[in-house]
Amino acid sequence: MIFDAIVVGGGPAGLFLACELRLAGARPLVLERRPEPDLSDKAHGLAGQVVRLLDHRGLYERCGGRGVPAPAPGFFFGGMPLPLHTLGADNPMYLLPCDQRDLERVLAERAAELGADVRRGWEVISFDQTDDQVDVLTRAPDGTETTLTARYLVGCDGGHSLVRKQAGIAFPGVSDDHVVDRSALVGPSDHIRILPGGRVHIDGLGEIPAHFHRTDRGVFTLLAHDPRRPLINTAEWEDHPAGAFPGPGAPMTLAEMEKSVERVLGVRVPLTAPPEGAPTMLRRLSGRNTRLAERYRDGRVFLAGDAAQVSHGPTLNLALQDAANLAWKLAATLRGHAPEGLLDSYGTERRACAERVVTHTLAATALLAPGAEVTALRSLFTELLGRTENLRMIAGLMAGGDVRHDMGEERPAAPTGWFVPPLDLVTGDGRPRRLAELLRDARPLLLDLTGGDALAATARPWNDRVRHVPATAAGAPAPALLVRPDGYVAWAGADPDGLEAALTRWFGPR
Repeated sequence: MIFDAIVVGGGPAGLFLACELRLAGARPLVLERRPEPDLSDKAHGLAGQVVRLLDHRGLYERCGGRGVPAPAPGFFFGGMPLPLHTLGADNPMYLLPCDQRDLERVLAERAAELGADVRRGWEVISFDQTDDQVDVLTRAPDGTETTLTARYLVGCDGGHSLVRKQAGIAFPGVSDDHVVDRSALVGPSDHIRILPGGRVHIDGLGEIPAHFHRTDRGVFTLLAHDPRRPLINTAEWEDHPAGAFPGPGAPMTLAEMEKSVERVLGVRVPLTAPPEGAPTMLRRLSGRNTRLAERYRDGRVFLAGDAAQVSHGPTLNLALQDAANLAWKLAATLRGHAPEGLLDSYGTERRACAERVVTHTLAATALLAPGAEVTALRSLFTELLGRTENLRMIAGLMAGGDVRHDMGEERPAAPTGWFVPPLDLVTGDGRPRRLAELLRDARPLLLDLTGGDALAATARPWNDRVRHVPATAAGAPAPALLVRPDGYVAWAGADPDGLEAALTRWFGPR
C-alpha cells in the first residue's frame, strides 16, 4: 500500500495535519515514537489568529472555548501590558487557554473521527526518496523493521527532527546559554493569594502582576488556570547554569524552585506540592534556542512545526498554521489539480511567518533581561506603546497577523493576502451563519456578496474544487472573497476576470 503522506510525529502539528489531509480527501499515516500520549505539562494556550483557525474547523469549543471567539482586552509583550481593548475592531488578539495535552487529546479524537491512521510506538529509522515516492524504514512496536511507502513525507518530529537532519536541511539560529527557566506546579499556599484582574499578593512583598513581574534579578510569573495547582515560573540570567532537566543536569526540586523565587522576588515564599493525584511538574531549562530551518522542503519531504522552527515564543501557534497551509496544497497536488509552484508556496509563506515570530521572541526576551539599560529601554518602549499605531503594529506581530501573503496580483484589494476577517452572514437560503461555519470542511470558499450571477458563472468550472456560497453581510470588506482552506483571502473584488485568474492561480486550470 502506498500512502498519500507519512507524517512523522503525533504531536499537535502531526495530528492536525492528519485531520486537514483527511478533510481534503487524502490518506495520511501518522507514526509516533511514543507508545502513549505525552501528558507532561507544556504549552498552556493558543494566541492570535490560530484561535480563529480552530473555530473554522469547529474545534474552538472542543478545546475549552466558550461561544464565539472574541478579541482579548489585553496581552503582554516583553512582560509589558498591552491595552488591546483600545484598538476596538482592529484588535487581532484572540486567546484560548488550553493545555497542550488537552489539545492533543482533542486532535487525536478528531483524527480518529475522520478515519486517519495514527500508529503509536512506531519509530522512523531512515528514509529514501525518488522522483515518485518516499520509502520510510520503520521499527514497529514489536521490534520488527518494516519499509512503508508514501507519495510524500512530512517531518513533524520536533526540534531534534530526524527527518530534517536526514534531509540535510540546515537549522541555523542563535543560542543564549545563560537564561535559566524554572517551572513548577504547586499546591495552594497561604503565602500566595491570587487576586482578580491578573494580580497576586505575595506575603512579605505585596501585590504584583501575576503574568510578568520583572526585577533586577529575573522574572516571576504565575498562571492560575487551575487555582488548586498554579504554575509558577522564574527566569534568571546565570553565569554558570546547572544544566537542564529533563535533559543534562540533576533533577529539579521544589527546594530549588523556592530558592529561585526568593532570588527573583527578594522574599522567601514557601511552596508545597500539588494535591495528591493532580498533575505535577518540576522543570529546569538552561539556555534558549531560536532556530529556523533553511528551507521547509527537500523534494518530496516537508517540515512543519518545531521541526521547522524552535524558539521561546508561540511555536505551537505556528505549528497548527503550518499544518493548515501544507495540507490543502499536498491534497491538491495528489489530486492533480495543483498549479505550478503551489507546493513551493508553502515554505515561502510559512517561513515568512516564522521569521516574524523569531523577531518578536528575541525582542521580548531582550526586554525582560536584567540591567539598568534594559529598564531604560522598557520605559521608552512603554511610551511608544501609548501610540495607537505602535500598539496596533505590536498586536499584529503577536497575533501572527502582520504577514500579508503575495497572492499574485499587482494591486490587490485590501483584504487579499490577509487572514479572512470574521463575518456574520445571511446565506442564500435565508439562514444566519458565521463565516467560520462555512469553513468546517476545509474546502476553498467563494463567498459571493454581489447579489448577481456573474461570479457564479465564472466559478462554475471549479465547482468540484471550490464551494460557491451567495450571501449578504453588513460591513464586508469586499463584494466577494475567495478564501483558501487555511483561512487566507486569495482574491477579493467583483471582477469576473480577476476571479478567474485567482481560481486558476491557486486551484488549477478549469
